[in-house]
Amino acid sequence: MPIRQLSETVINQIAAGEVIERPASVVKELVENAIDAGARRVEVVTGGGGLNLIRVSDDGSGIAADELPLAIGRHCTSKLSTDIHAIHTLGFRGEALPSIGAVGRLSIRSRTPAAEAGAEIRVDGGRLSPVRPAAINPGTVVEVRDLFFATPARLKFMKGERAESSAVADVVRRVAIAFPAIRFTLAGADRTMLDFAAAGDGPEARLRRIAQVMGSEFPENALTIDAMREGVRLTGHASIPAFSRANGLHQYVYVNGRPVRDRLIASALRGAYADVMARDRHPVAALFIELDPALVDVNVHPAKADVRFRDPGLIRGLIVGAIREALAASGLRASTGGAAAMLGAFRAGGVSYPHPGPAADHRGFQPAFRATPRGGGFDPTRSPSRPLDFGFGENAQAAYVAEPAERGPAGHRPTEQGPDEALSDTPLGARLGAARAQVHKNYIVAQSDDALVIVDQHAAHERLVYEALKQALSSRTAPSQMLLLPEIVDLPEDDAERLAMHAETLGRFGLALERFGPGAIIVRATPAMLGETNVPDLVRDLADEVAEHDTADGLEARLDHIAATMACHGSVRSGRILKPDEMNALLRQMEATPGSGTCNHGRPTYIELKLADIERLFGRR
Repeated sequence: MPIRQLSETVINQIAAGEVIERPASVVKELVENAIDAGARRVEVVTGGGGLNLIRVSDDGSGIAADELPLAIGRHCTSKLSTDIHAIHTLGFRGEALPSIGAVGRLSIRSRTPAAEAGAEIRVDGGRLSPVRPAAINPGTVVEVRDLFFATPARLKFMKGERAESSAVADVVRRVAIAFPAIRFTLAGADRTMLDFAAAGDGPEARLRRIAQVMGSEFPENALTIDAMREGVRLTGHASIPAFSRANGLHQYVYVNGRPVRDRLIASALRGAYADVMARDRHPVAALFIELDPALVDVNVHPAKADVRFRDPGLIRGLIVGAIREALAASGLRASTGGAAAMLGAFRAGGVSYPHPGPAADHRGFQPAFRATPRGGGFDPTRSPSRPLDFGFGENAQAAYVAEPAERGPAGHRPTEQGPDEALSDTPLGARLGAARAQVHKNYIVAQSDDALVIVDQHAAHERLVYEALKQALSSRTAPSQMLLLPEIVDLPEDDAERLAMHAETLGRFGLALERFGPGAIIVRATPAMLGETNVPDLVRDLADEVAEHDTADGLEARLDHIAATMACHGSVRSGRILKPDEMNALLRQMEATPGSGTCNHGRPTYIELKLADIERLFGRR
């Protein structure tokens, strides 16, 4: 076939296939243009999930009438100088507007503050109309109708209206977090879906905007992140382990103010929470990375959602280290969601108002006395108003040493030490307070100055043992076992070289290896904790990780997993009766151990119910 030059329309449609994937892509490009124009207010209106209508209005600097034809020309931009590495704006390619005009019906109305009137230009499926006067306030209004009408094949692959609207809303949320001083609104065909008022500048304003987007409960369950390493600064907020989500959609990451989705950063977040959160749960985070633009390539993809760092190992190490340091410094914190769930459970089956008496039979209240054919009367064991057997009063010791029913009529065995003596030296002012009871042979009930605390003894002790094992591993070189016959593993030359560069780090974890000629590694010792292991598989897995992340954390993760298993089997078991001093000792150790708010599997170790909430349950507030 002869070589020929493609038409301008076909070129624009091909570019549109790379830049404009769905309506959310259009919204992203237009909102970024508005922010680069200095807008303080950005309004987005959609119809049909964005396929029928997208309108983005701003109060920015606007576009001069004589520059409107350039604005919809390919590779025309005001945001990029001659230095392609000095990128300080969100948009810079000069492809968005011509790509949108190639696949939809595009109109741009704009007016600069110095102009007496505005101007408008239209592009219909790549066909350009002349510039004409238009009535508009200073700023710009970009309207897109019938998206993909010029490329029906792409239109067939669009999802339903609700899914496309959700994607548009996600774009607005992600951009809004990065620019708290700008007001963002998103309205559908029939109602306003999002309205983020301007929150101002500074860290506090950013947190207020994050709360607007993620919900008011996030700041109460978040850790402040602020770290710097080799000229790269990381700030933002990350959730405590007990506050998590079922997917990673609530992770917002920004590089020099640009919203990005990066596999390296997502992997670093998983690594930071590896031993404090369940594998099927994901942390909630808003992280901001600031670095020299020359150290990051934002021109990897036309949509500018992906980035590439010059030193990915530095970025990963900074994220993992900063979050783990924040978790260690945060002390003992429980998710506010646990208390909310407990309050909801209490309200579910009971009355939320003082009942008038046993004769009343309101919904949710069953009188304790009911006549029976045999003339049965009041049964205190079946009364919904009976006192809970927490062991207070004369039989307080019963709560600590509850035994099966066959041990006596009451099912209890008294202790030699009274509860008052056991608890007299325990400070209520401590974070978890003083132990008051053990119920169902697994849950410690404690009282602090202003709260009721319920602790899962097995989960709590499991975390304490695990942290002790980890500290022992980190304080010295992990013990290794020499192989009777050293094992030679054949690898690609690049993988072998990378492993050799990390040999010293791997040696700290008990894996002794070295180069053995071209494309081969010889392993002389393996970590003793691993026991019998498949050496080639271990080495290849480590080589893959080093190739992807430039780190050898996989071996440490394996050892941590073994330590977690040992901690699970070596901790206080459910069903073991604890003495008062044992319970209080467990509480004090929890207060002194970082990360003890969750067990090794990511489950909460305790739930705290504030006294004010308890008083509200009983109508005292």
